[in-house]
Amino acid sequence: MKLPRFRCLNAALVVAAALVTPLGAQAQQAEHIVSPDALQQGLNAAAATRQQNEQEMRDLFAQPRVRQALRAAQIAPEQVSRAVSQLSDADLARLAARSAAAQKDFAAGNISDHDLLIILVCIAALLLIVAVVH
Repeated sequence: MKLPRFRCLNAALVVAAALVTPLGAQAQQAEHIVSPDALQQGLNAAAATRQQNEQEMRDLFAQPRVRQALRAAQIAPEQVSRAVSQLSDADLARLAARSAAAQKDFAAGNISDHDLLIILVCIAALLLIVAVVH
């Protein structure tokens, strides 16, 4: 007679485990779910950052002094502009930060006009190399 009780207890434990486990698994999955709104906001922020970095780089390389320096270095300014859109987000952000730092140093008087142009030509050459590699 003890055997049927054991089977009932065993069956009850199996049913309880089956009911509890999915709830625990669902709660665990719910912690890792990102809402569509949060995902869209993240994508929009990344796209806006990329667009801003691209525009900053294009504006920089569109300046007459910079275009003249690029031509003197036998680098086509149009080619540099096209290469900007081919960069990965990380590479673009890195180059935008470097060019912004160079412009700040120039504005603060830490580097000369000639030095700034050399730095920008180097950045343009690096930009073209990175774009070709990717």
